[in-house]
Amino acid sequence: MNYARHIAPRSTPQSEPLFGQNQVQNSAGGYVYALDAWKRLDRFLILGSEGGTYYVGEHELTRDNATVVNQCYAQDYRRTVQRIVDVSVAGRAPKNDPAIFALALGTTQANPEARKAAFEAMPAVCRTGTHLFQFAAACDALRGWGRGLRNAVATWYDGMPTGKLAYQAVKYRQRNGWTHRDLLRLAHPKAEGERNAIYNWIVKGWDAVSPKVPAYEGMRLVWAFESAQRAESEAEIVRLITDYHLPWEAVDNKWLKSATVWDALLPHMPLTALIRNLGRMTANGLIAPFSDATRTVVEKLADGEHLRASRVHPMAVLVALKTYAQGQGVKGSLKWNPERKIVDALDGAFYAAFGNVTPCNKRMVLGLDVSGSMSSPMMGSPLTCREAVAALALVTARTEPEYHLLAFSHTLVPVDISPRERLDDVLRKMDAIPMGATDCALPMLWALGQQYQRDSYWDRGSRLVPTRTGFIKGVEGFIVLTDNETWFGATHPSAAINAYRQKAGLNSKLVVVGMTSTGFSIAPQDDSACLDVVGMDTATPQLISDFIADRL
Repeated sequence: MNYARHIAPRSTPQSEPLFGQNQVQNSAGGYVYALDAWKRLDRFLILGSEGGTYYVGEHELTRDNATVVNQCYAQDYRRTVQRIVDVSVAGRAPKNDPAIFALALGTTQANPEARKAAFEAMPAVCRTGTHLFQFAAACDALRGWGRGLRNAVATWYDGMPTGKLAYQAVKYRQRNGWTHRDLLRLAHPKAEGERNAIYNWIVKGWDAVSPKVPAYEGMRLVWAFESAQRAESEAEIVRLITDYHLPWEAVDNKWLKSATVWDALLPHMPLTALIRNLGRMTANGLIAPFSDATRTVVEKLADGEHLRASRVHPMAVLVALKTYAQGQGVKGSLKWNPERKIVDALDGAFYAAFGNVTPCNKRMVLGLDVSGSMSSPMMGSPLTCREAVAALALVTARTEPEYHLLAFSHTLVPVDISPRERLDDVLRKMDAIPMGATDCALPMLWALGQQYQRDSYWDRGSRLVPTRTGFIKGVEGFIVLTDNETWFGATHPSAAINAYRQKAGLNSKLVVVGMTSTGFSIAPQDDSACLDVVGMDTATPQLISDFIADRL
């Protein structure tokens, strides 16, 4: 009897754990490797749990991740708070919501030092009024109000320069059922001079501060806002926007259908706001063929340095590209005819957001998981996980001279995409791919099969010795973009990469890019030639290149 066949790695299907390996069952029923709490913390901070995944609902996934965040606080609260701050400040996540929630969880810890650390980090993580409202709402739901929370909120207001404070009060007036008036009444910050005038305006209204306006330069924005709320003509609104650089949120909705008003807003509009309002500016006729506004928008999107300085996340650009190119918003009834130059500019902005990536100049296989589970939304956006992986793969494809791109579900899926194509066309192609089960071993098995089919063998020193059928150079790096919900195949991904390394005589690297905040990976956690990466922030392509090129 051949006993070995019952436990041999190549004979063990993914529905069973590998013998002698510390594997866990993923949400789809396959066996993979568990991530430690710190890697899971990173996944949650960057990817969140909004919308859940294909197999796990938002409620269950959020509770699971919250438990992990609490575990991290219990192990090392300083490290946990610092990691939250680092991810938030660096803009590594498409949304700041998970970081705010994780920090709010820190205020519920039994350890008073952990609570203190979380409160002290709040201004670094909650940089806008919207962030502050989210934090207050989370704390109110999780723990209620106490001295620590009141002091933290007061510190947020008291520590902000008055000009910026006035801007925050005008631009971000309410969110999640909270207003600045609510928070000031709860926090009771003490102030004098202009800061006190701003507080009085927020709590008591314009009549309480209007006589003192001429004495304070920062209050001019508040005066402009109040005047805009009472404006009776388009010309008056345009003058206030032009003279005082009012944000679009300070303009009454009845004026936001005017192309003239948006034309006044455009020169000083932050890049993130510009990207979010492209559809509206096109619908009202401001963005049109040959218009000055179109030229201005294209120039702003083409400015790579400004793009990166504005900390615009690549996923925000990708979401804007998909939404704008389809000609209608995800919510509401607004429709527009996409301007081709804007679509092209968004395409270029996506790649520019990553900066100049240094190629690793290695032979790579890019494996794109396009299975059914990858049809779930990415962080509650209109973008699916498999659309996101295609876009991220094309960043590498544009950088590297030698790569082969494979899409897979339970079998290899033909996918005709090229880095020379526009991203909106690529997203449509990915959306049309039929769904299937998941076998993350297929990219490695494909490479392994190529060696068998060509009947070639390796000189284990450095190169493949050609036979009569020609020679194939070995794959030096596999990049698998997936949700790690693999279960279908007859061979585990880790067994497949090990078999390929043995066959090829190469220590081929495996990079697994996780696209959901679950606690699994197909990569063995004790294998130094394997790397787990989270999501698709600006650092991802360079990190992958450096790892495969042994520059880390």
